Amino acid sequence: MPNASYSLAEVGPRCVTLNYGHRPANVHHVYMRKRVPSRFRVEKRHRPTFVREWRQSRGLTLQQLALQIGITHASLSRIERGLQPYSQPLLEAIAEALQTEPAFLLMRNPADPDGIWSVWDRAKPGERRQIVEIAKTLIKTGT
Repeated sequence: MPNASYSLAEVGPRCVTLNYGHRPANVHHVYMRKRVPSRFRVEKRHRPTFVREWRQSRGLTLQQLALQIGITHASLSRIERGLQPYSQPLLEAIAEALQTEPAFLLMRNPADPDGIWSVWDRAKPGERRQIVEIAKTLIKTGT
């Protein structure tokens, strides 16, 4: 481009005039733009899980579980806190590593001693039959 000449002239604290040929243009420096503080940004939360509770109940660290399922511990932490979405295959990999069902990661808190599943897990086979009969009676009679 032998006929083109470039020249810059300051216009303001964030803009310059760029003369390219015959048409000057005010250009904003991208590297000078200011970022808006994130305190006003609402973090998007994804569906909550009990992944952290299951991991802790199995005595695993973030790093250990992340290594087993093939993701970073930072990603696993964000999933546990609801800051990053998860996929079905990832949920299945986590469940397999924690020796549980994928649905339990979404519905069941293993750290809740009064939860129905915790009671069920502690019950012996004979007690489980009684629990089922009592539950059926409660549902049938409402008392």
